[in-house]
Amino acid sequence: MLRKFKLLGVLLAAIILSISSQVDAAPNWNTNVIQVTGMGVAPPHAVSQAHSAMMARRAAVVDAYRQLAEVVNGVQVDSETTVEQMILTSDVVKTRISAVIKGAVIVSEGELSGGGYSVTMELPLFGGIGGLAETVIERPTKIEPFPTVAPDYRPPVDYTPPPIPDYQPPKIHSSGHYTGLVVDCRGLGTINPVMSPVIKNDRGNKIYGHKNLDYDRIIREGMATYAQSMSQASRAGSNPLIVQAIRLDDLNATPVLSMENAEMVLYENNSSHFLENIAVVFLY
Repeated sequence: MLRKFKLLGVLLAAIILSISSQVDAAPNWNTNVIQVTGMGVAPPHAVSQAHSAMMARRAAVVDAYRQLAEVVNGVQVDSETTVEQMILTSDVVKTRISAVIKGAVIVSEGELSGGGYSVTMELPLFGGIGGLAETVIERPTKIEPFPTVAPDYRPPVDYTPPPIPDYQPPKIHSSGHYTGLVVDCRGLGTINPVMSPVIKNDRGNKIYGHKNLDYDRIIREGMATYAQSMSQASRAGSNPLIVQAIRLDDLNATPVLSMENAEMVLYENNSSHFLENIAVVFLY
């Protein structure tokens, strides 16, 4: 019994030492990965160097799991709901989220100079069965079609995309050649990244959302990436259609397009199907 109490004391000391660090990690919405680094030091009464390293590693792992839980809880599923809110309203979601966090992968670890240990863990936002997306994004009962293009819509003869520093758009801009969609949200305030984003037109109608897409594919790959430059916008391919958003709605989570640009996106998608291929990037 005394030995059990001693072991419990060692574990508690390791946990206390591990939780002293602050959480400053956040999801990387360009790579759709959460990465955290846990730090730990051994309790002073470690009986050997090997025991000291073992306890420091255990403390670092505890710290990494704690950080992951805090970051995951703050992830926005959509413009109105965080993971934490879902956990509070559903014990099933709580259990599944706990399992997802425990399934995080250690990508690097090692002893620190001067003592201590670090463990870096990664948790993908998307990635298939058992991932965070599958737990928090609802499977629709059926795939909804994209809105139809207005009968009187005519594509622009010579469309000029918004200028982007250090980016020269391809020369081909004719219909049917676009590989993806880049929604330029720069200058509209700070966009709020979400796992299940929506694009609306100026009348408030959705032109892009998870109910329009193959659920299993978005669970594997996500619906969009968030990029700060065109060099990070590879998801949209080599010849993306670039349109300027006119504002951000829904707590800055939803880019809104002018009616003309929204119609152009839907018209071009009829030929290129970049929306179905989830080749969407939000530039901010």
